[in-house]
Amino acid sequence: MVSHVKLVCILFTLASLAVVASATPARSASKLIVTSSAFGPGTAIPARYSCSSANAQSPPLAWSGVPAAAKTLALIVRDPDAPNGNFIHWVVYNLPASAKGLDSSVPTSGELPNGALQGVNGTGEPGYKGPCPPPGSGPHHYHFELMALDRALDLKPGASAAEVKEAARGHVIASGELIGTFSR
Repeated sequence: MVSHVKLVCILFTLASLAVVASATPARSASKLIVTSSAFGPGTAIPARYSCSSANAQSPPLAWSGVPAAAKTLALIVRDPDAPNGNFIHWVVYNLPASAKGLDSSVPTSGELPNGALQGVNGTGEPGYKGPCPPPGSGPHHYHFELMALDRALDLKPGASAAEVKEAARGHVIASGELIGTFSR
């Protein structure tokens, strides 16, 4: 049986730990707002940004809420509904933190004029690969995930989404995503 004095000491210690824990700020990533003038959250991505177009181009994107401490941004676009799991549609990293978005029709080169680098999509090529779900499979969801990082990533052009995620681990200070749909 625990004595009343020991019980009071234990309760006092637990209460003290709770006060210290609540006074210690947790590091949490703030929220970025990602938008597109071509489609809204949860709505259909226009066909001209998909494989339904002979000249599929990347959609225009805009964002806000980038923290002042951010050094670079990274964008990964994926389709978790793909038949073989996540299909990567676009990887862009080392975007300048001052960038407010990306225009449509981003070139498929490894390096962009603003200094950003592009990784490989699910076909092993650099640049944007538009949505192309199997016909009749219902709508797929395309996650345009943007991360604000506290440093540039030490990666060459052509990195995979997994390499970008690994290099960004522990350096994401804000994130957000826009989800669009597409079906054929």
